[in-house]
Amino acid sequence: MARYIDQILQPGEKVLYSTTLHGIIYLPAILCWLAAAGCFVAVGLMPPLLIGSAVFAVIGLVLVLRAWFQRWTTETDVTNMRVVHKEGFIKRRTFEMSLDKVESVDVDQSIPGRIFGWGDVTIRGVGEGKEIIKFIGSPIEFRNHITTQ
Repeated sequence: MARYIDQILQPGEKVLYSTTLHGIIYLPAILCWLAAAGCFVAVGLMPPLLIGSAVFAVIGLVLVLRAWFQRWTTETDVTNMRVVHKEGFIKRRTFEMSLDKVESVDVDQSIPGRIFGWGDVTIRGVGEGKEIIKFIGSPIEFRNHITTQ
């Protein structure tokens, strides 16, 4: 399947930077699998924990598949002309903003986000409102590619 950005590039336009959601979106699934492992280890003490272990494992599987699909269907790109963000597969949500219409790019990172490299980016456009991209990987590098144009 071709990337969305490859389908909409204009003549003379080239992709300068691409990113997607950070891997932190897998954290809920990992926590469920850790709970499943904990329940499985404690089965010797309380046999009904085997059911709890199975439930946590199935929930973890659903969460990891959901996070993978969300990450697979989200694209964020900076070209030499615009910023393009796309989410979704069948139900698609996109926004595009010309680089000359970008007024400011704000990065919001928590302490873990700074350590592990994710954050939220708010792009404000002149007369175009604002767009927030959550859990983006390498938000500072993304911002730098927009603001240096």
